[in-house]
Amino acid sequence: MEMSCGDESSSLDSKVSPENGSEAESRNLPSSRFKGVIPQPNGRWGTQIYEKHRRIWLGTFNEKETAARAYDTAAQKFRGRDAVTNFKAVSEDEMEVAFLMAHSKDEIVDMLRKHSYHEELQQSRKNFVARKNSPFLFGFSGGLSPDDCHEQLFEKVVTPSDVGKLNRLVIPKQQAEKHFPLQNRANSKGVLLNFEDTGGKVWRFRYSYWNSSQSYALTKGWSRFVKEKDLRAGYIVCFQRSTGPEKQLFIDWKPRNNVGNPVPAMQMVRLFGVNIFEAPAGDGGSCSGGKRMRGMEEVLGLECSKKHRIINAL
Repeated sequence: MEMSCGDESSSLDSKVSPENGSEAESRNLPSSRFKGVIPQPNGRWGTQIYEKHRRIWLGTFNEKETAARAYDTAAQKFRGRDAVTNFKAVSEDEMEVAFLMAHSKDEIVDMLRKHSYHEELQQSRKNFVARKNSPFLFGFSGGLSPDDCHEQLFEKVVTPSDVGKLNRLVIPKQQAEKHFPLQNRANSKGVLLNFEDTGGKVWRFRYSYWNSSQSYALTKGWSRFVKEKDLRAGYIVCFQRSTGPEKQLFIDWKPRNNVGNPVPAMQMVRLFGVNIFEAPAGDGGSCSGGKRMRGMEEVLGLECSKKHRIINAL
C-alpha cells in the first residue's frame, strides 16, 4: 500500500531519537509546532534534519525554541539561503553566513550537538573585529611585524606519519608541556583546542597525552586539516598565540625550500646481474667515483674485445 507524503512525514518524525525510551512513548507525546523539533520522553526537545533521505540528529535541548533555532542553523548550512526556517533567516546576518561557509557540515552538526555553536560564532566575531582593527594580519607570506598582536610559539616539521593514516600530529614534548600543558595527563580523552587559520576558519583538535609512547598529539580533526591544506611530509606547521587576554591560538603551514625538488635520476651499472655502481645521471661524481666508473668501463671494454677476438678466430 502506498504511503502519502503526510503519512511519510509522520513516520519519519516518529522515529526514536537517541534519548527516546520507546517509539510508542514518543508517539504519545505532544508534537511541536516547530519544523525539525520532536518531543522527548524526559521533557526535553530533540532536533533533526534530513538530507538525501538520511536522518541527521542535531542534539537535545531544554527549550523547544532553542531546538528550533538549532534546526534553522543546520537548514541554512545544508540547504542554503533559501532554506525554510522557523525564525528569522540566518542569511540576514552576513557574518554568520560567512561562519557557516567556513565550516563543513560535520563541524556545524558537531557544534550543535555540543551546544558550542553560539560560543564559537561569538569568538569568530571577536576575531574578525580584532583583525579588522589590527594593521597586520597573521600569515607567513610577508613575515610577522614586531608590532603584530601574535607571538610565535613553535614550528613542527611534518613527518610522513603525521600526514598518514594515523590521524595525529605528534607535538614535541618540550613544546607541548610549555605551551599546551595538561592539568590531568591521566585523562585519556584529553581536551579540545581551538585554532584559527589565516582565513579565519576555526579548527578544533583533540589534544591528549599517550602513556604508551609518552608523547603529546593532536588527534581528532587533524586528518581534515591535512586534507584541506594538502599537507605533505616535510612541510612546516606553525603555531602562534595572540598576546591579548583571550590567548587565541593560531595555526598555519608553509612548505620547506627543498620540498618538491626533483631527485636526480640515478645511473646504474650491472655486472652479471649485480648492481656494482650507481651515481647521479650526468654527474661526473667524485674522484674516487670517476676512477671506479672508468675502471669498470675498461673492464667491460676488455671483456668485449676478448669476445671479438674469439669470434674472429673461429
